[in-house]
Amino acid sequence: MPDFSIFTDYFDIYMKGFVNTIWASLIALVGSFILGTIIAIFRISTVKPLQWIGTAYVEFIRNIPLLLVVFVFFYGLPSLGITLSGFVCGTLGLTVYTASFIAEAIRAGIMSVPVGQSEAARSSGLSYLQTMQHVVLPQALKIVIPPLSNQFINLVKNSSVLGVFAGFDLMYFGDQVASETYATFDTYIFIAVLYLILTLPLSYGALRLERKLARG
Repeated sequence: MPDFSIFTDYFDIYMKGFVNTIWASLIALVGSFILGTIIAIFRISTVKPLQWIGTAYVEFIRNIPLLLVVFVFFYGLPSLGITLSGFVCGTLGLTVYTASFIAEAIRAGIMSVPVGQSEAARSSGLSYLQTMQHVVLPQALKIVIPPLSNQFINLVKNSSVLGVFAGFDLMYFGDQVASETYATFDTYIFIAVLYLILTLPLSYGALRLERKLARG
């Protein structure tokens, strides 16, 4: 049985990491969704340079480790005279990395919307961006709720990368507790439970939303 005194004695530390993980996940969730949507629009744009930018972004970022993306912000930016905290670098890396997967999910949703609807919108006088905003994206987002939900859950779990860069998240403070108590197994069991507290409601909420949209 886990030693619950490890959790109660270090409760404040656990909660500090828990709150920071929530903040990092929320910021990265919003940022990656916005960036991913923009990249998805680039990928299906009729403007070739935008297509190239979108394709290069997705193919490059998706095929390198998340840790390496954060390394670029944490160790690369100081060489340009820009120094950011571990929390900011980790959150930026998480945003940039997750956006590449969200972009592909949204692109697939956009491609599944009948072309005739876009053509009808354009022929009625809407611009390309207006067509995307008012006609295509609302339908595409409804289609891609399941894959987007999975990416958001992965984002929360991937936020543990902040612990490598002194990002003051759950893993960072968990490492501190483990080093002080030498109760490694007990410490990380409680860390796992706290991550479940974050991810299980997301999974349940995504399932409910998916069923509601399906009935609609």
